Amino acid sequence: MNVYKFITLNKQKGNKLFAVLIDPDKQSTNELVQLIEKAVVAKVDLIFVGGSLLTNGNFSTCITTIKSNCSIPVVIFPGNSMQVNKDADGILFLSLISGRNPDMLIGNQVISAPLLKSSNLEILSTGYILIDSGKPTTVSYMSNTTPIPHDKNDVAMCTAMAGEMLGLKLIFMDGGSGATNPISESMINMVSQAIDTPLIIGGGISSGKKAVANCKAGADVVVVGNSIEKNPNLLEEIAHSIHQYNTTKKQ
Repeated sequence: MNVYKFITLNKQKGNKLFAVLIDPDKQSTNELVQLIEKAVVAKVDLIFVGGSLLTNGNFSTCITTIKSNCSIPVVIFPGNSMQVNKDADGILFLSLISGRNPDMLIGNQVISAPLLKSSNLEILSTGYILIDSGKPTTVSYMSNTTPIPHDKNDVAMCTAMAGEMLGLKLIFMDGGSGATNPISESMINMVSQAIDTPLIIGGGISSGKKAVANCKAGADVVVVGNSIEKNPNLLEEIAHSIHQYNTTKKQ
């Protein structure tokens, strides 16, 4: 499957997508298989795999396990230039455009480019925008960047516009893992109105109601990870809420 085409076609139709973010360090193989089974039943649209800091060496095994147990597209959400695996369907080629750390803007991308060029991975150039979530997050610490303040909608909008003008195919606004304050609907709405590029939203989404609120505000893809790790049953709730929203919109 062409992941980018899948995302853009659904955006054109007004359908919202649900992506589950899996951190390879956070579960055993049995727990991972159970999570995949839930994702299949709930008709999850995409599975993102990655983390800001991976310590257990489970990255490749995690992707292999997912691919062996379902047909849901697997997209790498890399925390660094080492998180590349040919068995995935695609990779978010992230440029941290909200920060001013040259390594995160272009440095790591230069290092990984030859490896990605020789792989069969679909490369999804993505403008990654960190939004302040009320507390320091692993990604803000590891990237040595300052997130955009939670209430600076105009800064987020202009950053997203610049990313689109630079040719980035996707814009991903993220509050970070375990965000205390999710990204506001007003910010999502302002950014989504300013760009034509598909908008991905993650961080602090802990209920089906919040996921739908993000969809209404303009998110094209909603990503949930930390909340599902704490409560696996939330996966079904959020998937059902988004699917119901899509169905209701068509009526």
